[in-house]
Amino acid sequence: MRFSTLVRLSLAGNRTDRLRTVLTAVSAALAAVFLLAAATVASIRGGEMVIDGTGMGTRSPGTQQYASALLMEAGLRPGVIFALVMLALPVLALAGQCIRLGAPARDRRLVALRLGGATPGQAVLIAGAETAVASLFGSLIGLGVFAALRSVLDNRTADGRLWLPVDVVPDPLLVAGALLLVPLLAGAVGVLLMRRMVITPLGVVRRVREDGPGPWPGFLIAAGLVAFVSPGLLADLLPVHGEFPSWVAPVLMGGGVLLVTVGVVIGVGWISYTSGRLLRRYGRGAATLLAGGRLMADPWNGSRTLGALLGAIVFGAGTLGFRAMFATEFAASARYEEMIAGTGYPTSGYSDPEFYLGAIRLVMIAVSIAMLVAAGGVLVALVEGIVARRRAYAALTATGVPRRTLSAVLLWHTFVPLVPAVLLALGTGASLFRLGATEVRLGEPFEQCIDPAAVDWETCARETIVPPSLVVPIPIPFAQLALLGGGALVAMLLVVGVGVAVLRTSTDLEELRVG
Repeated sequence: MRFSTLVRLSLAGNRTDRLRTVLTAVSAALAAVFLLAAATVASIRGGEMVIDGTGMGTRSPGTQQYASALLMEAGLRPGVIFALVMLALPVLALAGQCIRLGAPARDRRLVALRLGGATPGQAVLIAGAETAVASLFGSLIGLGVFAALRSVLDNRTADGRLWLPVDVVPDPLLVAGALLLVPLLAGAVGVLLMRRMVITPLGVVRRVREDGPGPWPGFLIAAGLVAFVSPGLLADLLPVHGEFPSWVAPVLMGGGVLLVTVGVVIGVGWISYTSGRLLRRYGRGAATLLAGGRLMADPWNGSRTLGALLGAIVFGAGTLGFRAMFATEFAASARYEEMIAGTGYPTSGYSDPEFYLGAIRLVMIAVSIAMLVAAGGVLVALVEGIVARRRAYAALTATGVPRRTLSAVLLWHTFVPLVPAVLLALGTGASLFRLGATEVRLGEPFEQCIDPAAVDWETCARETIVPPSLVVPIPIPFAQLALLGGGALVAMLLVVGVGVAVLRTSTDLEELRVG
C-alpha cells in the first residue's frame, strides 16, 4: 500500500470520523505545548550550587536573568519539569478518549475495506495511521502555538528579569521527542483497539471476557504505599553517617505513586462490578436494574474513562497531605524558636516558608487544570457511548421507557462507581505522606563531640544534649480533601448533565432508521 493511499484512507470517513480527527488533533496540540514547555525548562543550564575552597556556596552562572527561584535553582527545576509532564498526562488521556469516538462506525468502515480486498494487517495499519496522522498534525499546531506563546509571554520584572524562560531554545532532541510522542502513542492506541477484534468478510467479531474483575488492585495500592514510605524506614537501618545513593529515594517514592495510581484506576473495575451486583440485587426500580446490568456487562468502562480524573485526584490529595506536613513544620519551627530563644540550642527554622507554600499552590492549580481536562475526556467518552447506543435507546423509548428513566440510568451508571473511587483516590493520596509521619518532633536528644583533639567520631568522647522538646500533630486536611473530591463530583455532574441533553436528542424515533 502506497503512503498516499494510506493517508487518504486514514482521513476518510463520515462526520463523526472528522470530529474524532479534530478532537484528537486539538488534544495532541495541548499535550505538545506542555511537553515543549517541559523540554524548555530541561534545557536551562546553570544554577548549580558550587562550593569554593573556603566552604562558601555560590551558584553557577546562566540563570541570573530569571525572577523565579523555580528556574534559577537547578535543584528545583526537576519539580517544574515533573509538574508540566503531569499536566500533559490527562491531555494524553483525553486524546485516548477522542480516539474511541465513533468506534463502531469505524469498525464497519474497516470491514468494508477488508471486503474490498485489504488484508487484516492493512486494516490495522489504517486504524493506527488514522490516529497518528491526526496527532502529528495536532503536534505541529502545538509547535506553532508554543512559538507564539514564547513571543507573547515575554514578561519581565522592574529590574529586567524574566518570569518565564523565553530566552532558552529547547534541545532539538527534546523537541523531536515531544512532537513525536503523541503521534506514536496515538498510533499504538489505535492498533491496540483492534487487539480484541477479528476482521473477517463476515463482519466484526469482538472477544469479551465473561468473568468479573477481582480485588487484586488492592495489592498494588498496598505495595505503592510501602514503596513510598520505604526510604524513611530504610534510613533508620543505616549507620550513623551512612546514606543511600541519591537516586534511591526518588525512584522508590515515584514508583510508589505510580503503583498507587495504577491500583486505584484498575480497582475501579472491581468497584464497578461489585456495585453492579449490589444494584441488581437490591435495586427497586428500572433505572437501578439497568445501570447495574451495564456495570456488570462492562466493569472496565470506569477504568478507561475515569483513569485521568482519578490520577489527578490521587496526586492532588498527596499534595494536600504534603502541604499539611509542611505547614505544620513551619508552625512548629516558629513555636520552637520562641521556646529556646536565648538558650543557645540550635534552631531548625525555614528561611522562606511562603516560597514553598506558593510552589504547592501552583501544583494545586495544575491539578485543577488536569481535573478539568480529564472531565473533558470523560465527556467525550460519555457522548461517544450514547451515540453508539442511540438505536438501543430509541428502541427503549419506542417501547414505552420514559426518557427520565434513561437519564436516571446514566446518572446511576456514572456515580455509583465514581463516588467510592473518588473516596479511594482521596484516601490513598492523603495516606502517602500520612504513613511517613503523623507528627512533627523538635528538640530530640543528640550527641556532640567534646574532645577537640579527637581524630574521628568513633574515638571521640561524646556527651548527650537534651534540649527542650516540642511535639505537634500533623492534621488531616479534611476540608481541602472534601473540596478536591467535591470539585471532581461537581465536574462529573456537569458532564452527566451534558450527557442527558445528548441522550434526549438520541432517543428520537428517527434514530431507529440509523444503520
